[in-house]
Amino acid sequence: MNRQVAVIGAGITGMTAAGALSELGIDVILLEKEEHTGGHVKNWDRLFPSRRPAKEVLDFTGKSMATGVDIRCGSAVESIGHNKGIFTIRPVKGEPVNAMSVVLATGYDLFDARKKEEYGYGIYDNVITSAELETIFSEGKKLTTHQGTTPQRIGIIHCVGSRDEKVGNLYCSKVCCVTGVKQAIEIREMLPGCEVFSFYMDLRMYDRNFEELYFEAQQKWGVSFIRGRLSECAENPDHSLVLKTEDTLTGRPLKMTVDMMILLVGFVPSPETVRIARMLGLSSGPDGFLLPADEHFHDNTTTIPGLFLAGAVKGPACIVNSMADARATAMQVKSYLNGEMLK
Repeated sequence: MNRQVAVIGAGITGMTAAGALSELGIDVILLEKEEHTGGHVKNWDRLFPSRRPAKEVLDFTGKSMATGVDIRCGSAVESIGHNKGIFTIRPVKGEPVNAMSVVLATGYDLFDARKKEEYGYGIYDNVITSAELETIFSEGKKLTTHQGTTPQRIGIIHCVGSRDEKVGNLYCSKVCCVTGVKQAIEIREMLPGCEVFSFYMDLRMYDRNFEELYFEAQQKWGVSFIRGRLSECAENPDHSLVLKTEDTLTGRPLKMTVDMMILLVGFVPSPETVRIARMLGLSSGPDGFLLPADEHFHDNTTTIPGLFLAGAVKGPACIVNSMADARATAMQVKSYLNGEMLK
């Protein structure tokens, strides 16, 4: 075993970490439970704020893994342990893997919108999630109602599964606001005659060019932003949807009929992350995401020497930040292998 590192999870974070480690001359085994690399990003069409095709980012990241990375898809982790500085990972399929260091990059899952029964997901045909909308875009399909008609009015609902005490998720998922703005623009590009209404608690346009995208949605594309949280959705006999909310800027109740509703679902810890964390005795925060050794000084390390965290295992993160975090993790792994870790 020549400075061998195992990266668990082949989403954009794991792919980036594996590629960066390989470029540093370190042998890498990349384990992925699914049959393909790419994680959530492979299901995305265009990325905010520039709307670059997601495939470009995946292709770029994939090239960095061209040499020095042993990619093993369909390798869900059955067990993992560590003894005398060596980690032993046993996949459900395939041979055990021994490594001097492990990078945990198992990412996140999307909130199950069925838990918000009042929104009608899984009950009404014309209620879909932001992830399902993105799949429609990426597959080049036309956006239609379940009945095959062109929607004339679409409602976009923010903070589904985030900042919601009822479902136990008090945290912000960070990327939902800008995703909703991006998708609103794309709906208007595809369906110029469709009215789009975005219902939000408050808009957290925190990064470069996010605010500009929000202005573009309003000024160029005529997207209407309504400050108010949806309280209830009901279905009419013609399968259109009645939304009940309150315009919190005016303090007035609001009732609106739309043809479709898009739910901007947030991030939750993935079951795989939780399961592996329990095997290793790692700590998680009140939000369920994993805690690093120190939030300021050792954000990528854990209390177990040689075990590192990268990306959304620590909480919601956008693609740019996840990739940067993965590269930082790779450098810390190199330092660990060289015996140079900071105390």
